[in-house]
Amino acid sequence: MKIECYMSAGCGAEELLRANVRAAVEREDVAAEVIFRRITDKEASALEIKGSPSVLINGVDIEPQEMAGFS
Repeated sequence: MKIECYMSAGCGAEELLRANVRAAVEREDVAAEVIFRRITDKEASALEIKGSPSVLINGVDIEPQEMAGFS
């Protein structure tokens, strides 16, 4: 399993996100490659990432956002 976590430079959720992802992986007892990345608006646009933080599991956003831009 691959878990990708993308955040804007100003996102304050990284510490809680890391703890929640770690707890979920341990609770579900799955092998996972976990990646945390702070990205720019330009990178978010290229990756079609809409929210911050955004979490993708095996390339699928777990909470897709219907909005323009990166917030």
